[in-house]
Formats: sequence, C-alpha cells, structure tokens
Amino acid sequence: MSVNATEVQTMTMAAALNRALADAIEADPAVLIFGEDVGALGGVFRVTDGLTEKYGEERCFDTPLAESGIIGSAVGMAMNGMRPVAEMQFDAFAYPAFEQIVSHVAKMGNRTKGVLRLPMVIRIPFGGGIGGVEHHCDSSEAYYAHTPGLTVVSPATPQEAYSLLRAAIASPDPVVFMEPKKLYWMKGPVDTSITADLGKAAIARQGTDLTLIAYGPSVQVALEAAAVAAEDGRSVQVVDVRTITPFDDETVMNAVRSTGRAIVISEAPGFVSVASEIQARVAEQCFEYLEAPVRKVTGFDVPFAPPKLEHWYLPDVDRVIDTIDTLHWED
Repeated sequence: MSVNATEVQTMTMAAALNRALADAIEADPAVLIFGEDVGALGGVFRVTDGLTEKYGEERCFDTPLAESGIIGSAVGMAMNGMRPVAEMQFDAFAYPAFEQIVSHVAKMGNRTKGVLRLPMVIRIPFGGGIGGVEHHCDSSEAYYAHTPGLTVVSPATPQEAYSLLRAAIASPDPVVFMEPKKLYWMKGPVDTSITADLGKAAIARQGTDLTLIAYGPSVQVALEAAAVAAEDGRSVQVVDVRTITPFDDETVMNAVRSTGRAIVISEAPGFVSVASEIQARVAEQCFEYLEAPVRKVTGFDVPFAPPKLEHWYLPDVDRVIDTIDTLHWED
C-alpha cells in the first residue's frame, strides 16, 4: 500500500507525526528531516522511526549534538530551495539555537523584503507529564510566540498532529511546531485526506455557560474538566487554539461572547505567558459580554518540578473546577 493512500486509521500522535513526515517526503523532494538521533534510532520518542531506512540518509539523517548548527544549517537549506524539518529533541535543548531562531529564522523574510523566505519547520517536543527532569519538560512557546515572523503551532490530537504538520511543512514561512510529549501515545482516528489551515482555532466541545481556552497538552485537561463540570449542571465549551500565533481572535472571541465566562489553561508559568496574552485579549475584546473576570490556570512561576512533584505543578481537573467555582455563578 502506498504511504499516500487516503484512509482513516487509529494511531498514536507519534505515529500520526511519523505518517505526516513520510507523506511530506513522498510529496516533495525538497523536504529533509534531520536532528539528534532522528535517523537510525528513529528519534527519542520514535517519531521518525523507519524514515531513514525507507528514504535513506539523504532525506532523514542524524546531526552532531549542536542545536545552533542544526538550525543554522536549516536556514541555509531553506534559503536555497529546500524544506528542512529540524527536530530539537527536547524543548529546552532548543535554547542554544535561540539566537539563530530569533535573529535569522524569524527575520529573514522581512530583512529581504520577501525575496528570501524560509520554508522550514522546527519540531520541538515540549511540556511535562512524562516524569522528565530539568531541561526535558519546559513549556517554551511564549519565547517563540513573542517573536514576529514565526508561526507557532501545537496540536492536541493525532488528527491535528498529522494535518497541522503537513500544513506547517507546506508553509512558505518558518513554523515552530510544539509537540506535547505526554500526548505522543494518545490514540485517535487520523484521516490523511483532512487538511488544516494554520491560524485557525477549533471548537473541541460545545457549551453555553463557560468557555475553556487551551492548546496542546492542556486541551485534554480542559475536555476532562468540562465533562466533570457537566455533572454539576455546567455547560462548558472548549476552544482548541491549535495555532498560538497567528492567533485566531475571531473563533476565540465569538466563543467567549456566546458564554460570557472564560478560563485559559496552559502548562507554562503564568507570568508573561501565552495564557496571559489570551486572557488580556479576551478582556479587551469581550469586556461588555463578560459575566465574571477572565481567569487562567497555569503552571507555577518556578522552574519545572522534579518528576515526583510534577503532578503538583501541572494544571489538572481539580484546579480547573476550583477556578470554575469562582466565576460569579448566581446559583
């Protein structure tokens, strides 16, 4: 069977990403995949498993342990007609490459007035929930979202992982693709014929009393909290942001206006965060519709907790339900 055959299969998020990478390689000879251990090993989380074996080291290959060199090489490749997909292996491992990302990846198109655009994807496994230690569980999305010139994406389901990664690779401009590590083994249906538009949020659950806004790993927390709240008679809507930047104000604000209450959920520390920005945008654009202050449930403003303590750090259903109870309900 051809890897491009249209079909609906149940697969993990890691398998969906693998399929997206394989389909992109077959669809476009300019696509290259590289990073630390993505070749023979198939990646730390096996997202690139089998790609080197099938497509050869010319299309999927290992690099030295030098993140700045990985991204610098990707910039040169993208400037010369390739579509590189570079993996950073773990979120905080990307920090040595940060200067390349903000100084060159994000700015090359503007610097050259669009003459040199960089069609490249930087894959960053991020977030907690796997019992990882320091430098393995950061939520670094705010750094990239703060930088004009970068599209920042985070899928919440296997279907989104496939469709959004295909869209990211096809984009003419650079995309930072944040993959929730704790969802790599989440299973769900994947239809390879479904396409996605970058910059579009989605309604993951309908509701009329309250809107929960989340992205990446926090979407599942929001859905679980919505189900619990329903047992108490609360009709809770869930918005899956999907693309952090460009942000889909229209979908998010219409959702909040329809319910009059909003909570933003994110694993990252809450201060100067993506959650803070969403909170501010909702307060500014939906003020006359709000029945209560916009709240957020986030990680704490401390370095990521050790493995045995991370359950205290990460937002969970109990924290979301406790916050829901503060939203000035008449009953």
